[in-house]
Amino acid sequence: METATHTMSSPGNLLDDSRVSDEGHVSDERQIGRIIEAFFAAFTSGPHSASRLEVLRSLFHPAAVIARTCGLEPVLLGVDDFIAPRARLLSSGGLVRFREWELRGRVQVFGDLAVYVGSYAKAGVQDGLPFEGRGLKTMHLIRTADGWRISAAAWDDEREGVHLPAD
Repeated sequence: METATHTMSSPGNLLDDSRVSDEGHVSDERQIGRIIEAFFAAFTSGPHSASRLEVLRSLFHPAAVIARTCGLEPVLLGVDDFIAPRARLLSSGGLVRFREWELRGRVQVFGDLAVYVGSYAKAGVQDGLPFEGRGLKTMHLIRTADGWRISAAAWDDEREGVHLPAD
């Protein structure tokens, strides 16, 4: 069983990577790392938000399920139902200087299955009020004929009584 721990930097081109294995293939961990980088990069307001969200759409298997908990009744969404409100929010002008980024994450790969668990932070200004937050995201990825795709994702945010560990 392979495990990779990584820290994300700026998003790169998902199809271009100079790091290849001895067999001439980009490693599974690097491919999955690029997916995770692009996932977080998609949640950035400002220019090119629409193109980042289209990249986000391409990261998911068409039948993927995305779950939000955050202390509320869980909501389960398909890919289009997940992306549509975020596209409106990121392009409406009411949310500015917004971005999400990974704090720490871990990927475990077994055959054609991979699991990501990672903490993240977010910050921005909504309707003139600055805010910030942190939380945890999980993703299940599967290897398809078209490469690795997210088959499920879920997240929860910190709130009173629910905090990320200090380490």
